[in-house]
Amino acid sequence: QIDYTGTEPYSPCNKCLNVSWDSPCTCTINFTLEHSFESNVFMYYGLSNFYQNHRRYVKSRDDSQLNGDNSSLHNPSKECEPYRTNEDKPIAPCGAIANSMFNDTLELYRIDNDTRTPITLTKKGIAWWTDKNVKFRNPTGDGNNLTALFQGTTKPVNWPKPVYMLDPEPDNNGFINEDFIVWMRTAALPTFRKLYRLIERKNNFQPTLQAGRYSLDIAYNYPVHSFDGRKRMILSTISWMGGKNPFLGIAYITVGSICFFLGVVLLFIHHKYGNRNTSADIPN
Repeated sequence: QIDYTGTEPYSPCNKCLNVSWDSPCTCTINFTLEHSFESNVFMYYGLSNFYQNHRRYVKSRDDSQLNGDNSSLHNPSKECEPYRTNEDKPIAPCGAIANSMFNDTLELYRIDNDTRTPITLTKKGIAWWTDKNVKFRNPTGDGNNLTALFQGTTKPVNWPKPVYMLDPEPDNNGFINEDFIVWMRTAALPTFRKLYRLIERKNNFQPTLQAGRYSLDIAYNYPVHSFDGRKRMILSTISWMGGKNPFLGIAYITVGSICFFLGVVLLFIHHKYGNRNTSADIPN
């Protein structure tokens, strides 16, 4: 994983540290892969100290609007306040979750003899099937022109462009944009990662990512310095046992250790105080 927050003075992204939503910055970080990635590779972005589990934040959305309901599109839920309307126009998508959507752009290159070769990053297939095909739908109406369907609404305050311009491909635009869908599934912990892109294996005789030098080009748009957050890019792969996630192991060991400690304490209490004579006469 590559931390590109830029708080260190020597970091190439230090110049972007005080970026704002409307003043993007670019930086490049070079790194080396010591070992090859043999199977499909998953690229994540990670955020730290970002509390997506805050009660008001989690409630700040309108699921009917996100499901393509035309009445909710122009009259969003009051749960979206203060990101319900802007300049007397309803916001689509409304709410704090959508307003804070991650919008850094990450590009990966392999460096071979000082020549940079771009790595193909697949942007489709990163969202859950049920989210893409059931929970999130675009508004319906005459024709498939999203510009016309979203007419009368306005973009979220922190977005540089409206929701119907998220992607040029019609099946990945609007409310069914997969980057947007992934962001809207809130994380339970303040340090989390979300799937950003897929790097698919194309040749069974060659690894997906060979060991060697790489560079990460970053369009640094997402400000985290104001709340002492951190940003990182993670490359991960899977084996026949699945992906590497230490959370469950740490949780099981922690709970098991607590239970063992309590068991020892209760055993000590039982042996020390459990054999007292309880048949003494009760005074009148």
